[in-house]
Amino acid sequence: MHHIHLAEGMRLRFPARSADFDQGVEIGIVAALMSQDLTEFTRKISRDNLGQVRALVEQFGYRLVEGSEDADFIEVNFLSRTARPRLRVVHSRA
Repeated sequence: MHHIHLAEGMRLRFPARSADFDQGVEIGIVAALMSQDLTEFTRKISRDNLGQVRALVEQFGYRLVEGSEDADFIEVNFLSRTARPRLRVVHSRA
């Protein structure tokens, strides 16, 4: 049993369920967020679910950027392929 991250500072756990159930809920949350056509979002997911998440990313047209990680979890940033890169003005010194 592990905690499923819903939002910053908010987690769920299902004490009487198996790890497969937890992973299914985690994938369901990620799929629901991708189906909302968000330009970008970040999730903390189980390392064991990374393969399934990569498959979903391809189907929904997102890019995946892996971030910080610990023993069981990895922070993943999801970026829509249709989103333009964020540009910023940089002043040069002449």
